[in-house]
Amino acid sequence: MDKQPDLCRVEDALGILVGKWKPIILLYLLQEGTKRFSELKRSMPGITQKMLTKQLRELEDEDIIERVVYPQVPPKVEYSISEYGRSLEPILEAMHEWGTKHTLHKMNKLNKKSM
Repeated sequence: MDKQPDLCRVEDALGILVGKWKPIILLYLLQEGTKRFSELKRSMPGITQKMLTKQLRELEDEDIIERVVYPQVPPKVEYSISEYGRSLEPILEAMHEWGTKHTLHKMNKLNKKSM
């Protein structure tokens, strides 16, 4: 990586992606397509309605996801990954792969210590 540390933009990227639920929300939208709020909530039983709303708003503010409100009663709101947000797919995939390898690395290290 030929980057100047003082001009590093990793912190900027992490500021958008960091959060317990943001990567999970993005992966659901990338893999399964457009989802209603209630569908996302059901997919992530540990998230509160308030937290899901907050995370979705933050991702929408960054143009990562799109929110469509249909004028009907009761209101219907759908979320989908934006075209710009799709550029995160290889990054999320690489982070997932690294996380998996890191977990295995840590498990191997613990196993060696316990021998």
